[in-house]
Amino acid sequence: MTTEMRQVPKPVSGPQRARRVKISDVAEALGLAKGTVSRALNGYPDIAEATRLRVTRQAERMGYRPLAQAQAIRTGRARALGLVLNAGRADAHKPFLTDFLDGISRAASEESWTLTVATAMDEADEVATLARLVDERKVDGFILPRTKLHDPRIDLLRERAVPFILYGRTADPTGCAWFDIAGEEAMAAAIDRLQAAGHRRIGFINGGTEYTYARLRRDGFLQAMARHGLPSPPELIVEDVLTIPQGEAAGLKLLDLPEPPTAILCALDLAALGLYRAAARAGRRVGHDLAVISYDGIPEAATAEPPLTTYAVDTRAAGENLARMLLARIRGADPETLRALAPAVLIARGSDRAPDAIPDPAGPARQLA
Repeated sequence: MTTEMRQVPKPVSGPQRARRVKISDVAEALGLAKGTVSRALNGYPDIAEATRLRVTRQAERMGYRPLAQAQAIRTGRARALGLVLNAGRADAHKPFLTDFLDGISRAASEESWTLTVATAMDEADEVATLARLVDERKVDGFILPRTKLHDPRIDLLRERAVPFILYGRTADPTGCAWFDIAGEEAMAAAIDRLQAAGHRRIGFINGGTEYTYARLRRDGFLQAMARHGLPSPPELIVEDVLTIPQGEAAGLKLLDLPEPPTAILCALDLAALGLYRAAARAGRRVGHDLAVISYDGIPEAATAEPPLTTYAVDTRAAGENLARMLLARIRGADPETLRALAPAVLIARGSDRAPDAIPDPAGPARQLA
């Protein structure tokens, strides 16, 4: 008999401990067979979604809690979602990681599942850690953040037939479930905003080119520039910028051009914060003679001077969506039906206010309101 089921003698004058609610109690309350209730609670695909919801809600109302060890033996599932974080990357520190993990944990706990988090120091260690967790049967499926165009983690889990969901996209989406933020649409909207303010020479500082998000954001930038008939020569684009120091170096490169840009779009907030340093060194004033728009919505963006205009991501909601979609994948849903794209939200601040003057190729600098 497990510790959870062991009876504890009650004090003579104290209240009696409530009896643990069993599956049979939930079944009796609903007028269903015990086996049907058990299969519904364990997410078997032969149970209708309406029945599963009815059973889980009744179980919650009655305070039913499964014994994890017994359930794992019965179903072959650990009832755990897996997440391996690469702590060795240059941009590994994420101020909003707490929100992301909270979102996953909350959605998992609603179904009486848990989240198992491991860390790795590089890509090879990530793959090895995933393989170890699979071999030890400690998780039932994985969330893969920061996906690459060609991702060895995906190759491993496809080969092992282990359920997974991408936080992002990949070059070959065959057999992949994914949830992503439409970063390419945010980049295009940023160009629309800058073009409407009168900018024609716009630079772009991109993230790591091995990651899918960087290709998508670059495509969004280029397509919007072409749509407005704006030039996008190679010298106005700097890529593989992931940190504040790299952002500073990229900013100095752009601002030192014979004809520097009047506005710069950054694929990451960290790069934009580095660009602020470069602007100061180059004698440019962000929000006056240099407009800056970025993407991520990290807390530091609000405290920059001037505060950084950025497209923000709701990382808690992203975590919740990823967890729910992974649970559906584990329960047998077709990965082709588990794909969703959410928008980033513009937070307009002072960094892209109309500058004091924009050089006009047709004549002298024109003043903007």
